[in-house]
Parts: sequence; structure tokens; C-alpha cells
Amino acid sequence: MPIANRIPSRVLSLICLLFINVALAQNQAIPLWPEGAPGAIENTDYIEEYAYDALGALRGISKISQPTLTPFLADTALSKGTAVIICPGGGYSHLAINKEGYKVAKWFNTLGISAFVLKYRMPTDLTMDDKTIGPLQDVQEAIRMVRRNSEKWHISADKIGVMGFSAGGHLASTLSTHYDDKTYIPKDQTSAKPDFSILVYPVISMLEGTTHNGSKKNLLGENPSQKSINKYSNAKQVTHSTPPAFLVHATDDKAVPVENSIEYYLALKQHKVSAEMHVYEKGGHGFGLGVFGTHAHWPEDLKQWLLANKLIHDDEVYLFSFFKGNGEDGLHLAYSEDGYTWEALKNNGSFLTPKVGKDKLMRDPCIIKGGDGRYHMVWTVSWTDKGIGYASSKDLINWSPQQFIPVMGHEKNARNTWAPEITYDPSNQQYMIYWASTIEGRFTETKSTKENKYSHRMYYTLTSDFKEFTDTQLLYNPGFNVIDSSIKKVGDRYIMFLKDETLEPAEKNIKIAFSDALSGPYSEASVPITGDYWAEGPTAIKINGKWVVYFDKYVDKQFGAVSSGDLKNWTDISEQITFPKGTRHGTVIKVPREVLDGLKAVK
Repeated sequence: MPIANRIPSRVLSLICLLFINVALAQNQAIPLWPEGAPGAIENTDYIEEYAYDALGALRGISKISQPTLTPFLADTALSKGTAVIICPGGGYSHLAINKEGYKVAKWFNTLGISAFVLKYRMPTDLTMDDKTIGPLQDVQEAIRMVRRNSEKWHISADKIGVMGFSAGGHLASTLSTHYDDKTYIPKDQTSAKPDFSILVYPVISMLEGTTHNGSKKNLLGENPSQKSINKYSNAKQVTHSTPPAFLVHATDDKAVPVENSIEYYLALKQHKVSAEMHVYEKGGHGFGLGVFGTHAHWPEDLKQWLLANKLIHDDEVYLFSFFKGNGEDGLHLAYSEDGYTWEALKNNGSFLTPKVGKDKLMRDPCIIKGGDGRYHMVWTVSWTDKGIGYASSKDLINWSPQQFIPVMGHEKNARNTWAPEITYDPSNQQYMIYWASTIEGRFTETKSTKENKYSHRMYYTLTSDFKEFTDTQLLYNPGFNVIDSSIKKVGDRYIMFLKDETLEPAEKNIKIAFSDALSGPYSEASVPITGDYWAEGPTAIKINGKWVVYFDKYVDKQFGAVSSGDLKNWTDISEQITFPKGTRHGTVIKVPREVLDGLKAVK
């Protein structure tokens, strides 16, 4: 990086410090070593120098001997307590402090992560007794400083990571593998171990042919010993205790070969340390947050990794539609951040009053988001009607006029239409609406006098606009009385969660069936996935890699749930979930957080 032409250095330093303070406003730099850095050599001629881009914005800093930590604290409403120490790159000769520091910190803030930009010392014999450990001392103390102040800064002490670009990536990986090195005497026992690391086109190796020669020379000197080379070739220092890592590199990086990231990843893998690596075809070196080509997507990949590791809140939250009582007051909604603890919205009041059907009820509300970006809802309007209710909304607050769809109007002997659901098929841009009905004179072999001679089967119709509908057809006949089906796509197949309504002998449980096509045919129903209690109204969603199926424990008047990672082995997790009092079954979906914010504002 070209360094600004010298004007009187002390004047320039004062001007630059003033510029930084004004530019950063609330992000005031904090001295890392207020009483002086360990092993420092005072050198009044070694003064920081600043470089600017064509628009006058600060681009880089060189000749750093007074390290600082600049906090960018996240909004506590968005935060899960995660923090990251950011080490900009620059070959251990300068720091790309804006592109690989401040800009990245502000991006982290949008995710609810507090970020701390480390202006670490440049290794030089002019200001340090041992220049090879100077930057490591700084990053060790930075981690300790953030951990000591975690309560004040609303940070979780066990969610503090380190991030580095290029030579800053070498420093971050050095901390990750040398966090216990005694480089100075700390003032307390606070750990310097990062909880995770993010390494972007990092220098990892000091070995000839793989290293970045400028970084190696600046850190280790002209003729380092083989012992020193090996010590700071950080892939060689990985152990089972090394923190998990997320790595980013471009194949066409001519400055720091991609083999640096590959070696570190393989070392992590060998020691069974969690790691994820993204190697992009193009991008070169120094692309920061990315501006073009495939590498421009790495921040989104990182976001998904942070989400999977529970370090940030999802941009989406879980929403549950349900009814209370007999469904007479209409649509109720609850939300959850984790899918386990649910809180009612609008003080558990109704968002939409039913207006169609014989009994004007709104039971079993099923909501999905369609291909048109709107939310579509169907529901049971009556115990004995031949149709269902339908409405749509952009925000789940303002709904279209309610519509009665006579899906069984053609069947003279149809007794009911219960628990309708919708599944959207993007391949043909159609919605399948399906429900349970009993038609007098059909499937008499499974009628039960105890169930008022009901013998339900699943039926369906297709529509692309909720105006025109295909003829109603039989969807599923499992050989028993079946209701409350809910269908999800899993890979290239579809899974149907369904209730076996058999009462003689009693089943009243949830089972599953599979199909290669949305409209079937579906396989024989499985053994029950629920326990020895009456369960109905299943609705399913994937949470942290596992399927969770919620259901109404009808007799117990409470909600239950089972979970599975393979759709074969199921664990009852009913004791881990809580729902608002009076919740009856509906549907779980995910919605953007701004939709939830709108719902929360409704009183």
C-alpha cells in the first residue's frame, strides 16, 4: 500500500487521530496497553502514517506502535451476545483498517454481532524486544479485554471469536493455536482463547512455496530458524482444542496461495475440529466483503454458518397460527425465536374474525407463504359444511375478503370438510388444498359407531389463483379413518404427517407416509411417531437440522412435540416446549422479522 507523503509527522498524526475520532463518532478507540505494551522499545521517530483513497477516506495505517481496540457495539435487541475481534490485513507492514476493519465491523452490527477492530502493532526491531510475539500479545490482550468487559458491553463471555484477513488471518490463526502461549504476564486469569475463528484469504504457513514472503519476513526476519518457521506455520499447531473455523479463499489468489486455507482446514479435520471452508474460483486477493464474482457471496455463507452455530438470531422467526375454544373468535398467532418457547401475539387476541360458512368458525387455520409472496390461509368453517374458508394477506394483519370454497359441494352425501391445508408446488406454480371428509356410503369398513359413523379420507383440489379449481379427487386412503394431514417436501420426496383417527381399537396417533409426487400415491402409513396419548393436528418444521412435529394433545388439553434427524427415529420433546394457554392446532411457518415487528405493533 502506498503511504502518504510525509508532512511533519507529529502534525499528521494529530490530524489523522482527529479524523478517526470524528469519523468513528461513538466508536472511540481504546488504548490496548494504557501503561505501555510489554517488551516495547520507546522510539520517538517511529510515528504512525496514514493513507487515504481518492475521496479522502482513510484506507490504511502503517508504523503502528500504539495498539488500540475500537468497539462497534451491536443493538442489544438484535444481539445474542456474540462478539468478534477483527484483525485487518496488510502483510505485517500496515493495516487495511477501513476495508478489512471498520466496514466489516459495521456489517457485523447488522447481524447483531458486536465487533472490535484491532489496530495491532507492526512487528519491528525498532519498537519491540521480540517482534515475533508483538502482534500475538496484542490480540491476546484484545480477547481478554473484551471478555473482562463482557457484562458492560452486553456480550457473552463464551461467544467471542477472532477474524483475520491475509496477514491478519495469520494473526487470528496464531491466536487460535497459540492462545496459551505465555507472551506476557496478564493481570488476571482471563482466557485468551477465542471461541471461534473466521479466516479470510489467511496467511497460515511460513514454509517456502506456500507462505506470503512479505508477511514472513516482517514477522520472523530475514533468516528465521526452522523452529520459528514451524512454530508459526499454524496448520502444524492445530490440536483437538483449536477453536472451530470458517475459512474463505479464492483459487486464483496470487499473493497468498489457497493452499494456506486448505492446509489449515485439513489439520482441523484431522483433529476433529468443526470447520467449514469456501474456496471460490475467482477473486484474487484482498477482496474484503466482496464486490464481484463468486467470492462476493461469502458474507452470506458466513451468515449461514453463524446462524447454524447459534451465534446470531435468524432473520426469520417461527410463527404459529392456531385457534382457541371452538374457533368462534378467529385467528390467533404466536411466535418463537427457537421453536420451543412460544409467546402469544396481541395478548392472545384474535387477528381475524370468521365471516363465512354455516357456523362462521375459524378452526385449524393453515397459513403458508405462496409463490406470489402472499400468505394464503385456509380453515375449517363448520362441523357440517361442504366447503372451507380462504383469505390471503401480505403482512398477516390486513386480509383479503374471506372466501368460501365449496370443495365438496358436488358430493350430495359429503358430511363435512375438516382441517384443510395448503402446500405450494413451485414446479408448476400450483397450490394443492387438501382436507378430510366423510362421504356417506364410502369406506364403510372403517366406520365407527363411537365416532358418529365418521370414516374420513383425504381429498384434494389444485388451483393457481384461488379462483379456478380442479375437480376434487381422492388423495389418500390408508385403510383407516384419517384426518389432519400436513405435507412437507423433503429433498425430492414428500412426507405426509397424518392422524390415524381409529377409535376401535383406539389409535388416535400421528403417523407418516411418503410419495415421489405431491398428489401421490403415498405409501402405507408408518407406525406411530407419537406416544400413548391422543394426538391430532400435526404440523412440522425443520429446526437446527432436525424435524420437529407439533401436535395437539386433545385429551390432555396441551401441546406436544416429537423430533427426528432422520424421519425414522423419533424422540418425544413435549416437556421442552411451551405454548400459550388454550392453543389448539394450526400451522407453523417461518416469517421475516419485520413481519413479526408489524404483528407486535397490533394492539
